[in-house]
Amino acid sequence: MAEGLHPRDTMRLLGHEAQEAAFVAALDSGRLHHAWLLTGPEGVGKASFAYHAARRLLGAPWDGVGGPLSSTPDHVASRLMAARTHPDLMVLERVGEDGKVRKVIPVDEARQLPEFFSKSPAQAPYRVAIVDAADDLNVNAANAILKTLEEPPPRGVLLLVSHAPGRLLPTIRSRCRTLAFRTPDEDTAEAIVRERSGLDGHDTARLVKMAGGAPGLALRMGELGMLAIDDTAHEMLNSLKHPNPAPLLALADSFRGGEGAERFQMLFERLSDRVRTMATDQAMSGQGDDLDRWADVWDLLQSIPREAEALNLDRADSFWTAVRALRRAAA
Repeated sequence: MAEGLHPRDTMRLLGHEAQEAAFVAALDSGRLHHAWLLTGPEGVGKASFAYHAARRLLGAPWDGVGGPLSSTPDHVASRLMAARTHPDLMVLERVGEDGKVRKVIPVDEARQLPEFFSKSPAQAPYRVAIVDAADDLNVNAANAILKTLEEPPPRGVLLLVSHAPGRLLPTIRSRCRTLAFRTPDEDTAEAIVRERSGLDGHDTARLVKMAGGAPGLALRMGELGMLAIDDTAHEMLNSLKHPNPAPLLALADSFRGGEGAERFQMLFERLSDRVRTMATDQAMSGQGDDLDRWADVWDLLQSIPREAEALNLDRADSFWTAVRALRRAAA
């Protein structure tokens, strides 16, 4: 599979033409709001939109080919953004400079926003900050963001990505203009994944279905090897009475680190989904004598990732707990 693009490197948006047009209209009117809250399911393109908007605000002109926010990739603003060296752009995200994924966006970084916006743009029409995602701010970091919203800079724009805006402080939401994003239609989602991943149509369709239609999440699933993990989950449930230990041992060993945590979470989502589908099929065919037992297993599969995260449990041990529960249910 081709290496996935960071949202800053995507130069083409698909399926969000209305949101692009709304932002460009506000910019052209001269009454651009100082803060934008980009809401919608994870992986639908909100962060990519934020970088497209930032590229335009930093001076990159329309490329004359793509959507309203498509910009010329060889413009100096585009090149500096790609190199992460533009002096008028600040990005707050969970991924640190060392490439490791942190649990939250550090409050110390959020507190740099007021100083960043207190300065005039160095070489662009605006200074721009992207928070990806605002859901990853703790209370202190959120209050630091609020301070900037309460004292908006004259030539500054804040772009907040949020997968769950209801969790944000009401005072943050009330000071932003909201743009809502939805999952694109199936054909568009598959076209995005196929173009950026190099996968064939069958695997693309599988990933999009697993991701609930969100192309960004589908791409991330592909990077994490979710096609193979989904195959393993299918094989696990079909061979619970006589399991093959080799792939299970390899899977348990893959849960280390930040990517391992994502892989762990996604595996349990796939197992839960397959258990639910299996139980539903049994009920529809009149073979639902064990539905209560499988319902208990489904509850366990839902709770294990939450408990592992909250209590810092060993993910491999938690995985084997799930395997034992699945085997007991199938006995």
